[in-house]
Amino acid sequence: MVNNNAAAVLLALTALAAGKGVALSRGELVEIGGSFRLPDIMARSGAELVEVGTTNRTRPADYRAAAEGGKAQLLLKVHTSNYRVVGYTQEVSLSELVGLGRAYGMPVLYDLGAGLLLPPRLLGLPEGTPSVAESLRAGADLVCFSGDKLLGGPQAGILAGRTWAVEAVRKHPLFRALRPGKGTLAALDATLRLYQDPAEARRAIPVLSMLSAEPKELSARAEALAQTLRAACGPRCAVAVESGESEAGGGALPGVAFPTSLVTLAPRDRTPEALEAALRAAPVPVAALLRHGKVAVDVRTLRPSDDEALCRAVSEGL
Repeated sequence: MVNNNAAAVLLALTALAAGKGVALSRGELVEIGGSFRLPDIMARSGAELVEVGTTNRTRPADYRAAAEGGKAQLLLKVHTSNYRVVGYTQEVSLSELVGLGRAYGMPVLYDLGAGLLLPPRLLGLPEGTPSVAESLRAGADLVCFSGDKLLGGPQAGILAGRTWAVEAVRKHPLFRALRPGKGTLAALDATLRLYQDPAEARRAIPVLSMLSAEPKELSARAEALAQTLRAACGPRCAVAVESGESEAGGGALPGVAFPTSLVTLAPRDRTPEALEAALRAAPVPVAALLRHGKVAVDVRTLRPSDDEALCRAVSEGL
């Protein structure tokens, strides 16, 4: 474990590919949060980027050419966890890349990005959403992923895979500079222990609880919250329930929409913009949306214990 996934990728490339060529599809030359670009991280690792394919179409033959031409000694795949390329596209699957790696005696590194530990179906995620277990079963020698995002723990970077690869990164001097502190390790340990019981993980880890919430459940919660808000606001604000969509955010699941219920607020004596600003400035800040001239709160992002603070913030914001 290191302090974030960018550090995990940097450490993996430094330990496994310093002074070597790394084949990567042009469609996977990602930029992550904070303007950190994968080619820049690769350059700092001492590895040489070998671009293969094109932005929208990369074939196994492209990697094969880099391997047979002696340009590449490691194969890298990066999951595009914060964007999607659609239309006339083709990509090389992880299992195909592993097959090429075995054929040419090259290790395969997979930057998974968001670390999904549960099967996608348990969270209502689209089929094909890659998980850590699936990536390891596909044969990747080393998989890098975040401890936050879909995993639901503190910010951290995790490296998992074959013993020789994990030991190589563990023994590298850079590991000491990138390892997280005891607080992060304790928080991540507590989060991972919850995964021993998938049902408990879905209930207790906020991001999993929110992602897996059923539309009927959200609708009932929205109606109850709206009734409470009407009592708290009186004639100062019109409160209604509307359908909407949630997004995962955090650089995960781009283009995936989750049906949800919104509680909308139409203040009578203030502009929606003024109410939204007041909610953000409340003692317990509320991150709301401005939607069709109303302030909207997505109940998927609320826990039952948040209702009291939300009602207080709305009442005071009016």
